[in-house]
Formats: sequence, structure tokens, C-alpha cells
Amino acid sequence: MKAWSPLRIADLADKRVAIWGFGREGKAAIAAIRSRLPGLSLTLFCSDAEVAVAKAFDAALSVRGEEPDATALAMFDVVVKSPGISAYKPALLAAHEAGIRVTSGTALWFAEKPDARIVAVTGTKGKSTTTALLAHLARSLGVRTALAGNIGMPLLELVDESAELWAIELSSFQTGEAGPVELGVFTSLYEEHLDWHGSRERYIEDKLKLADVSKQLLVNATQPSLLERTAQHPHRLAFGNVQGWHIADGSIRRGTQVVFPIANLRAPGEHNALNACAALSALDIMGFDALKAAPSLAEFRPLPHRLQPLGEHDGFQWINDSISTTPQATLAALHTLEGRAVTVIVGGHDRGLDWQDFVAEMKAHAPHAIVAQGANGPRIARTLRDVGAAVEERTDLAAAVAHARTVTPDGGTILLSPGAPSFDQFHDYADRGRHFAEMAGFNAHDIIGIEGLGIH
Repeated sequence: MKAWSPLRIADLADKRVAIWGFGREGKAAIAAIRSRLPGLSLTLFCSDAEVAVAKAFDAALSVRGEEPDATALAMFDVVVKSPGISAYKPALLAAHEAGIRVTSGTALWFAEKPDARIVAVTGTKGKSTTTALLAHLARSLGVRTALAGNIGMPLLELVDESAELWAIELSSFQTGEAGPVELGVFTSLYEEHLDWHGSRERYIEDKLKLADVSKQLLVNATQPSLLERTAQHPHRLAFGNVQGWHIADGSIRRGTQVVFPIANLRAPGEHNALNACAALSALDIMGFDALKAAPSLAEFRPLPHRLQPLGEHDGFQWINDSISTTPQATLAALHTLEGRAVTVIVGGHDRGLDWQDFVAEMKAHAPHAIVAQGANGPRIARTLRDVGAAVEERTDLAAAVAHARTVTPDGGTILLSPGAPSFDQFHDYADRGRHFAEMAGFNAHDIIGIEGLGIH
């Protein structure tokens, strides 16, 4: 494990401190610092549109409605940044070179909780569901469990709380900010977030920083590249192989023991069954009775926007997979729906991801119809047409949904699985999913947030 030099909230006393970002993470950082250092002067950098709200949130804040450059940050001793602010922004790199301490809510929480029993889950896909499954399974055993992190509750919101087990989701923006964890879990590893990290290799390197701080490591054995990348970890374990928790013949198994039928999972697809294997493995490793907890898988409610069946409307089945932000995730969704007449809607914000694997699969095993839309829709459509795959183009999601209605047969399925982020048209993937539900004819207010956040 790497050496770790934590900065605690108390260490900010008498420092010149800037907060960069005013989303939920930024608010949590301000509140946590205020609760322990009420007299500390804080400067917030946020968007111009957020200035009035920020001043109302904390009247003592010095609020600057701008993105700071290196000169602006040079006025501070410590910068507490939100996860969405890339660590590779020139202003932050310059600040670091100048000796300014750059930290985050995640790093501050880890510094405050050195004795917490932590399972930190990351992965390109599957991390939210696996983290929520772990919390659900542990709670079924009566274990006081925290569910927090990138899944929807900033860790600093729980800085004064205690739990027997912390089930924490970490994004690639946060894995380099974590302190020591008892168990690190990797559900998968593909390319993503290239705009934040700058390159595919740096994305993978940043993800793998979690392995550096993990006393034990649990990885997906069905991914050879992940096994190769983590081969040097001295305490690595795996799920998805026949020796441990895995899937075979329609069941979740522990070694040769049949434990739970996949058909009884409310979260559809083998990938979700594999997520369950990851959660059960983690529970085992942490010393809890995973076999006793396994029946509670039947009560786990799937997370919204992740292959979420909305139901039947106007003669079509509608499925909201708005969380799909990589082509591999779209392929996984289509594999889950094999045998059904599916019109898939793809496309969104263009981060330059490689769609070749998706295109090759579509050439060989295309669904009923493909509709490409959004900023990268033309690029996806062009690549598909180059190999002779049929595709329709529409400018935006509303037009794509309208077209899907005309080409999908009665009883068929209309699937939103974009394989791309939402920022070309929507605030985030959840906003996109709610709009899709409304376009399909459902009440978007029925799509509730993630259940069980916090400590229970």
C-alpha cells in the first residue's frame, strides 16, 4: 500500500481555504468545515448562475462566480475541489506545483475516519448497483451499514456518523483521493471519462489507484485485462470464477454450491447477477455470513436508470438505461434483451469514445432497429453505415423517441441505452432518463432516487 498523508478538517485552521464547486459535494464540504471551524474564512468558486444561491446557503462565504485560474488559486493555501473538477486542469496542476494543497471532500472524510471498516467499490459499470447490493445484503443481517459516496450521498454528509460497515462507491474522479480501505472492489474496467482524465491510459491508471490503498482487492475474474492489471496486488481475490461466487446454469453459486436462482432477481440480466456475486464476495471477505444474506437478493429493488423497465405504454415495452454512458454498456443491455424486438436509441455528448466493438457486434447481431441521436449521433451512424449496418439518424432524443414509435412493432421494446453522456441535451443521466420516461408516456415523478442512502 502506498504511503498516505491525510489532511484533516482541523488542519485547515488558520489556512486560506478555497472551495471549488457548488454541487452537493461542495455544499457538503462547506457544511462540514463550518461545523468544526465556524470562524474560518472560506472562498467559493462557482458558476455565475450559482452566486445568489451560494450566498443564501452561507452568508459568510466569499463567493466568486468564475472558474479560477492559477493566479486566483495562488491566493490560497488549500483548495477543496468537487469531483467533477478535473484534477488535470492547468490551474490545479499549477497550484500543486506551487505547493498549494489540493484536496477534496472524499480525502477529508477518509482522514477523519481512519478506523472505519470500508468496502470501496469502483468500476466503469456496475459500481452503483454492487455498492447498493452490498449495503442491502449487510443490512439484511442486522449490520449497521452506510451507503454513500458517488452513488448519491457525499461522504462528508456523514462525517459525524458511525457505522459497522461503510459501503462506498468511488468514481474514477475519486479513487485517487481515497485513504486506506479494508477492501477495494473492481466491477469492470473500460474506457470512459476521457474528457476528465485526458486519455484512456490515465483513466485506467486513476481507477487503479484504489488498488494502491486497498489492504485486500476483489476483482472481476471475467475480465482478463483487469486480472492482468491487478496481478501484482499481494492480497487479490476474485469473483466470477468457479472457485468463488459466480454464475452457472441460471444460478448464483459459491463454488459448487447453488445459492440463488438468477430468475428471482428483480434487477434483470446476467451482469446484475455478476454484480450480486461481487457484493456477496465482499460480504464474505469482510467476515459476514453471505450465505445467510443471499435470500434477501430477491427484495433488492433495481436502481433507477439502469435497465429500468418502465412498463407498457401505447403497445410498446419501454426500458430506461440512461446510465449507459459507454458503448460496452449498451452492448450489455442489448445482450440482456436478446430474443426481443428491440429498437435501441444511442448517442449523446461526444467524448471521443471508440464505438468499433459496438459497430462490429451490430454488423453481426443487430437489434430490430438502431436510432442514433445527439451530438455524436452522426459519428455513430456513419461508422455503422461504413460496415453496412442499418441505422436511422435523428437530431435529439425527442425526435429519436418519436421515430422509434414508428419503426417498433406492436409488443416490441424501445430501449434508451445511449452509450454516451447526457450533457449535450440534459443536466445529467437522471435528467435524461426522466425526460425519456415522460416522452414514453409515464410519470417521471414515479422514478424515485436511490433507496437506502445514508446509515441504516
